[in-house]
Amino acid sequence: NSNVENLPPQVLRLVYKEVTALAADPPEGIKIYPSEEDITELHTAIEGPEGTPFAGGVFRMRLVLGKDFPAAPPKGYFLTKIFHPNVGHKGEICVNVLKRDWRAELGLRHVLLTIKCLLIHPNPESALNEEAGRLLLEDYAEYASRARLLTEIHAMGTPGGTSGGPQEPGDGPQPKKHAGDPNKRAAGVGSSSSGGSSSSSGNSNVVAKKKTDKKRALRRL
Repeated sequence: NSNVENLPPQVLRLVYKEVTALAADPPEGIKIYPSEEDITELHTAIEGPEGTPFAGGVFRMRLVLGKDFPAAPPKGYFLTKIFHPNVGHKGEICVNVLKRDWRAELGLRHVLLTIKCLLIHPNPESALNEEAGRLLLEDYAEYASRARLLTEIHAMGTPGGTSGGPQEPGDGPQPKKHAGDPNKRAAGVGSSSSGGSSSSSGNSNVVAKKKTDKKRALRRL
């Protein structure tokens, strides 16, 4: 729920100023998607750092500012599925800067940079995903393999131009997904044909191509 009505005007002005500055000059590897309707919920996209199992992926995340912000820290959630010790099954993020280490003067930029660093240096001591934390400590190769697989499925696009996994509608960081509705493109092929038989042929070609692309995508996994 929006907390715009619960925050004092001076806090809203500071948040708006900081979010505007972040959008104009975001941290490296992070994109900001501010909402004009609700400044208390900030959507972002974090590029998976090189040298980690998350490299090549784009991870959507949101920060939610509560009614006690900035006295209380924002809450962070990954919207893109990720296998990471400090990310719960519902996307909740466990990092000290969002808990006991929070100070009002740190600001949102510091929070985003800390979460990006968490992708490089996970903390198994405060694991929300116990399986990921255990594998990180006991079998790093298996941990990296699991993390990389989920990155490929959920955080990467496929050659066909659609996302590799389920994505939220209206998702900024996945522009290829919205390049066009394949069903509408198929209908377009049929409607541009002069006869019913050529319409059927056009549709069957599109269906065959989609099946081929799907098989290629599955082979990549």
